[in-house]
Amino acid sequence: MKIPANGVCMPAGHPASRREIMIAIPTGLMAGAVMALQAFAAQDSKATITIDNFTFAPAELTVPVGSVVTWINRDDIPHTIVENNKTFRTKALDTEDSYSFTFTTAGTFNYICGLHPFMMGKVIVKP
Repeated sequence: MKIPANGVCMPAGHPASRREIMIAIPTGLMAGAVMALQAFAAQDSKATITIDNFTFAPAELTVPVGSVVTWINRDDIPHTIVENNKTFRTKALDTEDSYSFTFTTAGTFNYICGLHPFMMGKVIVKP
């Protein structure tokens, strides 16, 4: 096989030039780096659960260990958050009050509103 003077072997009739390839490679590397940073940022995550109309949304949330989950009461009446095994428990949260908890261990954390026990939610923490 004869290597062309520009050092780039391209199929006959291929429109890409060496200059285009030299631009494409760094662009691809930068795009990969951005995607890697976004994935890293997602692991150091913060998540929000809203309380509205007597429901937790989302009702089930999956996060990695170390995540901070914040509940925000958007309802017009107070609610509490009580984990079934007492891992965390809040005072009554008035409208727009919030509570944050850092999940340092993997597991499933089921919780309810202590004032309205029919309101249920779950946080699943993955290693």
